Amino acid sequence: MKILQLGKFYPIKGGVEKVMYDLMTGLSEQGIDCDMMCTFAGNGKQTFPVNSHAWLLGCKKWMQCASTMISPEMVFRLHRICKEYDVIHIHHPDPMACLALFFSGYKGRVILHWHSDIVKQKKLLHVYIPFQKWLVKRADVIVGTTPVYLKASPFIAGMQDKTCCLPIGVRPLPEMPEEAKSIRDRYPGKKIVFSLGRLIEYKGYRYLVEAANYLNDDYVILIGGTGPLQASLEQQIQRSGLEKKVYLLGFLPDSLLPAYYQACDMFCLSSIQKSEAFGIVQIEAMSCGKPVVATDIPGSGVPWVNMHGVSGLNVPVGDARALAGAITEILADDEKYAAFARQALERYRTCFTYEKMITNCLKIYSMK
Repeated sequence: MKILQLGKFYPIKGGVEKVMYDLMTGLSEQGIDCDMMCTFAGNGKQTFPVNSHAWLLGCKKWMQCASTMISPEMVFRLHRICKEYDVIHIHHPDPMACLALFFSGYKGRVILHWHSDIVKQKKLLHVYIPFQKWLVKRADVIVGTTPVYLKASPFIAGMQDKTCCLPIGVRPLPEMPEEAKSIRDRYPGKKIVFSLGRLIEYKGYRYLVEAANYLNDDYVILIGGTGPLQASLEQQIQRSGLEKKVYLLGFLPDSLLPAYYQACDMFCLSSIQKSEAFGIVQIEAMSCGKPVVATDIPGSGVPWVNMHGVSGLNVPVGDARALAGAITEILADDEKYAAFARQALERYRTCFTYEKMITNCLKIYSMK
């Protein structure tokens, strides 16, 4: 069997690209030929071997439009090589990958990985919808990351007979005790709430910043990531006098992320839109035994990932007081905190390990 992961871009910037890359590496490490074709957003060599069973096939970017990398090369290249693959595993949403598959003439098995609906780019969706309908119909299997999203998405309604759930899985993060201690030492005596993501509207960080107004001085909130809302969030922090309670950390390299997860007492996901379909950061936190406070986004898999009352608490969207209340409820009671921490780690081990994701993906490829 030879597999092609198709979609998005490289280097990795978000959850969809991470899942693609992890599937490629996980399958190829088991001796299965699995390549990944995507638009190459960086500099340097664009096509290179990842290991003896995997190649990353980077296609040159022509331009970027509405969060989509436009790459005519992807269309022509897939047309040339598609017959080499037994399965094309396409990751949605990515209109460029869909167009490449549409024009490729590929006759083999197609797995459609439905990570998220297109929520924000309404004008793009209006143009793209005929191709999206074709893709949904063309797919032999439609894979969702949670049963909630598969059921709630209006774009795959009526296709439930060919859907299945493949929760995202991550490897355990490496232990970094010295680095974690160094982070904690910067905030002596404080309970640390950590959040991580791009500083964009749907992440709901203004509500997390506002939540600091309802927390006492025992708490600090650390937010890692960069984005267009950084200036407005800094202004919000200054206006509210929260400079000693909320810290925007900026870009955090992957090599340091385990230390922040291990240093914090809790992780908070404050997202407000269905664009946040899963929230990989939640399971990364759970893998470190950290409780999660997340939002109950209608139609999203986020509150399914963070099981309410088990791995943490879910609160209404856009409610700063509720975020603060849930944070306090977990962190103010040592016995309750210990229970949530233990259950968060157990939920990760039961549902969201890397090995489970790879094993179950192989089963999907074998489905008739």
